[in-house]
Amino acid sequence: MAKILSVVERAYHGTIEEQDDTILWLSHMIKNAGTDISVLLRGNAVNYGVMGQDASGLTFGEVQMDVPPTLDTDVLNLIAADVPTYVVSEDLDDRGIQRNEIADGLKVISRSELADLFDSHDSIWHW
Repeated sequence: MAKILSVVERAYHGTIEEQDDTILWLSHMIKNAGTDISVLLRGNAVNYGVMGQDASGLTFGEVQMDVPPTLDTDVLNLIAADVPTYVVSEDLDDRGIQRNEIADGLKVISRSELADLFDSHDSIWHW
């Protein structure tokens, strides 16, 4: 079976009726279907791994989000489903995110380790 690495680099930019990041949801469903998939959070998407985010009260003009996104929960669900989930240390540092703020189980790797991570997978999906 082919190993897939799903690289999420762009932070959430879904429509206001979506509560999850589509790619995190898709990766979880693919894992549930038996596929060997890993997830790499890099760039602005490293913010997904920060625990305790609260988007309640989020509004767009006059539209109130009744069910705000819980991206930290989506990351925890991936980890609980045994999806290896990586985050780039330099991207955390660039955003001032401390290691004690991110989800337990996230695998922190450096940019210098990315080539080996990519090479260990048969297919790279970049979002």
